[in-house]
Amino acid sequence: MEEKAKKPRFKSITVDETTYKTYTTKKFDERKPWEPDNPFKMVTFIPGTILKIFVKEGQEVKKGDTLLILEAMKMENEILAEINAKVKKIHAKVGDKIPKDYLFIEFE
Repeated sequence: MEEKAKKPRFKSITVDETTYKTYTTKKFDERKPWEPDNPFKMVTFIPGTILKIFVKEGQEVKKGDTLLILEAMKMENEILAEINAKVKKIHAKVGDKIPKDYLFIEFE
C-alpha cells in the first residue's frame, strides 16, 4: 500500500495589512494558546520549596508586601504581592515542593 503524502498545513497571517501564506508544524498547531497574566492568581515562575509563608487567608495585602519565601536552585526568592488585594486561598504550605506554573495564592 502506498502512504499518502502529507499535505502542508497552510495558514494565512496578516502583518501590516499584508496577508502571507505559510505552513505550520504540528507542534505549532497544538501549542497552548497565550493567556495574559491574571493579577489575582500567583503562580510559580520556577520550581522550588516553600520555606516561609507570611500571609493568611482573608488577610489584606498591599502591593510590595512579602507573601512567602520560595527556595529554588539554592537561592531564597522573596515573593511579593503585585496588587492591593485580599488573600482568598493559599494552595501550599511550608515545606511543600511545588512545580513551575503552580497556582499557590489566589486573591479577591
